[in-house]
Amino acid sequence: MAVRQVAVLGATGSIGGSTLDVIARHPGRFRASVLAANRDTAGLAALCERFRPDLAIVADPAMEADLSRRLAAANVRCEVASGADAVTAAAAGPLCDTVVAAIVGAAGLDSTLAAARAGKRLLLANKESIVMAGALLLEALRQGGGDLIPIDSEHNAIFQCLPGGRPDLGRAGVRRIILTASGGPFRGRTRAELGRITPDEACAHPKWSMGRKISVDSATLMNKGLEVIEAHHLFAAPVDAIEVVVHPQSLVHSLVDYVDGSVLAQLGNPDMRTAIACALAWPERIEAGVAPLDLAAHARLDFEKPDTDTFRCLALAFAALREGGDATAILNAANEVAVAAFLAGSLPFLGIAEIVERVLTELPAQPVVDVQTLVARDAEARRAARGVLHRAYC
Repeated sequence: MAVRQVAVLGATGSIGGSTLDVIARHPGRFRASVLAANRDTAGLAALCERFRPDLAIVADPAMEADLSRRLAAANVRCEVASGADAVTAAAAGPLCDTVVAAIVGAAGLDSTLAAARAGKRLLLANKESIVMAGALLLEALRQGGGDLIPIDSEHNAIFQCLPGGRPDLGRAGVRRIILTASGGPFRGRTRAELGRITPDEACAHPKWSMGRKISVDSATLMNKGLEVIEAHHLFAAPVDAIEVVVHPQSLVHSLVDYVDGSVLAQLGNPDMRTAIACALAWPERIEAGVAPLDLAAHARLDFEKPDTDTFRCLALAFAALREGGDATAILNAANEVAVAAFLAGSLPFLGIAEIVERVLTELPAQPVVDVQTLVARDAEARRAARGVLHRAYC
């Protein structure tokens, strides 16, 4: 069996760490051939010392010399590159056959599209790429002829519950896709209580260890909204066939409801290594280092409807998906600006949804034509979000 050569884009983040843990457990099957990070040269150099890739990339060109010095000091011999173009080239290049797309935000779009066009096995954690450019990404996959296997726990669960992973839902007899949400750290809170939330409180997720931006998205339920959009594209699911339920135990990762009354669910402990191992080895199963699920110890599974009046970001995501065109890209861009402002202390927690809603109102949806037009609209939405932020909160 040939060893899979894996590019881990976002290697120093939580997804990257989980991926490398699985790779390390199976040295005869997988090798981390490319490692890329944003600015964390110390973390990247430490990973290079352990995994000895062919190529190490730091996205910020100002940090390339520092990375080279650290690698030389550790006696690590590998090629060093920097910049977004280097990340994109590596995703499409000959050093890898598998790409883990775990760069957070719109910054991951180009490399994700490049990997798809090049026919790689694409392990997608960067949901913003498909939220921004779902139709373009699916076309790139058709051109390249590779696989796309989601490694968000919810979409990987759906993938596992569907025959063949991504069939035509109508012919497969699927009635609904049901995404589960933990509810985040503020489940059950009122709007009055949410008005005093701090960034540190928003980043304290009760079940998952994630970066700060994703943690805030989970707290607002925007992360679940982005996942609804992602499910629409990944599984060709009509918007009215996608539902969200809050499941605070985070043991049922998602469900598929069939027309004969059967509901298939994928369960497991809340550990990203399960989905990553599934995607790396598919259609085989490999050990991932995840403890067996003890249902008797957990004792109960609870489900409830999400409170979209309090957590309005989820409703805004459904609305953008229904509007079509580039509305979901506008939603994503405005959200990224708003979350950054909240983390910087210049926007209250409830202001995130307000910024997103105002930008969606200011910028009606337009058809998605190509990547260049989409990138321009993304920039326009960010300018509009900063304008709303300045007018309303500065």
